[in-house]
Amino acid sequence: MGQFAISEESFTLEEQIKSLGDDELLDFWEETQHLTRIIAAGQDIPGDLPGDERLHPEYERLILQELQVRSSRGELR
Repeated sequence: MGQFAISEESFTLEEQIKSLGDDELLDFWEETQHLTRIIAAGQDIPGDLPGDERLHPEYERLILQELQVRSSRGELR
């Protein structure tokens, strides 16, 4: 399972995605898909995100790009 490390350094979404293991990356992708469906349906999100906060539009593109890179290198299990 992934862990969130609190530090002074700021990591880009792309760097964070690259640091995930295969299973964690797929779990993250599934979670973003689920949240997108909830938001599209206009339902409340458990834990109530602030109203101004939206999902980053690049999540899916970056995740799929990383999966393609790993697949082309033969790194996916």
